[in-house]
Formats: sequence, structure tokens, C-alpha cells
Amino acid sequence: MERVLSKILFRLGIFLAFALLLVACSPKLDWRTVQSSQEGYSALFPGKPEKIERRLPYQNQEIPQTLEAVKIEDDIYSVSTIYLGKDQIAFASKLLEQLQSNLLGRAGVNTETAISAEAFYQTANRQRISTRDYFLEFKSTGAVEQSMRVRWITRITPENGTWIYQLSVLHTAPARVDAKQFFAEEAYSNFFDEFHPD
Repeated sequence: MERVLSKILFRLGIFLAFALLLVACSPKLDWRTVQSSQEGYSALFPGKPEKIERRLPYQNQEIPQTLEAVKIEDDIYSVSTIYLGKDQIAFASKLLEQLQSNLLGRAGVNTETAISAEAFYQTANRQRISTRDYFLEFKSTGAVEQSMRVRWITRITPENGTWIYQLSVLHTAPARVDAKQFFAEEAYSNFFDEFHPD
């Protein structure tokens, strides 16, 4: 009887140890593909994103902008989308330049001085296109440090409009990280690699 009880306890111990290992190894991220047909893309988010829509006033016009974002612990994963119709397409380069300079300026850099790396994205029809990722470290507030990986993509639509996409992950934590090395981890590269505009 004692021997049977000992075997049961041993097996129970192994089972509990295995269960604890599974819980410890289970990812905090719940990856899911989000089809955003209205905004012309599909993306892989690490959780269910919230969607916010607004209209940007720009040169006496209202420009639609959509933001899909999810916060996972210290990180905010987001895709911002701006659509310019064919009568607004002339604004595309200036608007993109303004978006870039606003964000890069907060980090005290510009497109020439920011740490960046060549990257690629794949369209829905599997066309591979080069782009650039920027790795930003924002000025410290003392209590927290913020860093970001960001990518901008522009796409012409069949109706001669333009999509401007901004993909980013913002990391907020007590200690500063090396942004380029930190955002190379799979949890972040998945988000950028699996963004596919139409």
C-alpha cells in the first residue's frame, strides 16, 4: 500500500512539475490575424486590437484616419491608417513628411540621423517591397524610458487614392533598452513581418 501511494505521489509530482512548466512557457501573446478590408490590410496582432476612427483637419479638408492598437504589458502595438482620395493625393508626400518629422522630432532625430535598417514587407499578392524601419529612443521623463520601432508605408489604390500606413510598437519601461536590438526579438518582428497591405 505504501509503495502504491509513493508511486501515485511521484506521478502527481511529475504531473504538477510538467503543468508548471507549461504555464511558465505559455506565451503572454495571443497572436491573431486581423483582416482590415476597409483599411486595405491584414496584420498579425498579439491580442485583440481596439479600433478608433477620426478625421484629421489638413489644409481645410477632413482626412480620415483609423488606428488599431493593442496594449500588452509594457508594449503598445499599433497600425495607423490615413486614406487620401484622388483629389487629395497631392497632399500625400507633405502629410507623410509631417507625420515622420513629428514623431522623429520627439526623439530628437530626423530621417537621416535616426537609427534605421532596411526592411521588407509583402503585399497581399506576395509582392516583396523594400522599406525602412526606424528605432527611436525618446527623451527620458525620469520615471520611465520609452523606445519605439516604426515603419511607414504608402500604397496607391486602383482608384488613384493613397494609403499611408504607420506601424509601430512603443515600449515603456523603467530601464532604457537598445531599441534596434530589443525590437529584433520575435515578439516584435512578427508584427512587422506579417503586415500585408492589399
